[in-house]
Amino acid sequence: MAGTSIKLDIACGNNKHAGFAGIDIVAIPSVDIVHDLDVFPWPLEDDCVEEAIAHHYIEHSRDLMKFMNELYRVMKVGAKCTITSPYYNSIRAWQDPTHTRAISENSFKYFNKEWRTTSNLGHYPIHCDFDLTFELIFFTNWLNRSEEERRFAIQHYTNVVADITAILTKR
Repeated sequence: MAGTSIKLDIACGNNKHAGFAGIDIVAIPSVDIVHDLDVFPWPLEDDCVEEAIAHHYIEHSRDLMKFMNELYRVMKVGAKCTITSPYYNSIRAWQDPTHTRAISENSFKYFNKEWRTTSNLGHYPIHCDFDLTFELIFFTNWLNRSEEERRFAIQHYTNVVADITAILTKR
């Protein structure tokens, strides 16, 4: 992939997005780059990814800090990565025995340098620096509730939010 600029679908499996190069551990027709995403470095050049998607993968990663540092390495400045994962207090985060962690909004804050500095966590082995935005994807029975009801429910109940989508922009 020398000298190329790509859009990368991370852990695409059989669901690769059109226009993206798929990277995954399985050698199937939809996978363009066969590689174990827990083995670093990935077979990609620095700063070659202009956009990335990781749909329901990071909860499986054995080392999220290394994964995010590697994602940062391969992304171009200004590139965005859209990451979707089961929300931490949803049964979906815990029912799959291959999940290694649950993900919340706060999980992503560790990958923003300013937040790490302000939180006195500069000693963490994280060198990536992403701007972050989030969207919560609610279970159907919470969609028509007021914002106030949903805010209360998120803090006090389980299975209110199904997934979290984060958009990370490389600084």
